[in-house]
Amino acid sequence: MTELWNILVGLLVIIGALFTLFAAMGVLRFPDLYTRMHAASKAGVFGSGLILIGLAIHATDVAMALRAILAILFLILTTPISAHLLAKAAYGAGYRPWKGTACDEMALTQERSAGKKKSKI
Repeated sequence: MTELWNILVGLLVIIGALFTLFAAMGVLRFPDLYTRMHAASKAGVFGSGLILIGLAIHATDVAMALRAILAILFLILTTPISAHLLAKAAYGAGYRPWKGTACDEMALTQERSAGKKKSKI
C-alpha cells in the first residue's frame, strides 16, 4: 500500500512541477504584463498546490500535513486578489495591454466614468 502512496506522491510532485514550469514559461513568453500575470497566478498556484498536496500525503506528521493544507488555502485565497490589485495598479500607472488584446474593458470603464463626471459638472 505504501508503494501506491509513493507513486501518487511522485505523480503529484511531477505534475505540479510541470505546471510550475509552464507558469515560468508563460511569464517569459507572453507579450504583456497582464497575460504574464495570468500565467503566473493560475498555473503557478495550481502547480504549487499539487506539490503541497503531495507533501501533505507523504508527511508522517499531522502538523506538517496541516501546514501544507493551510498553505494551499492561503495561496488560493491570496493569489487572485493580489493579481487583481497588481493589474489594476499597473493599468492606473499607464501600462496598457498588448495591441493584440481583443477587448480592453478597463478603457471602456474609464471612458464611462469620465463621461459621468463631465455630465455632473
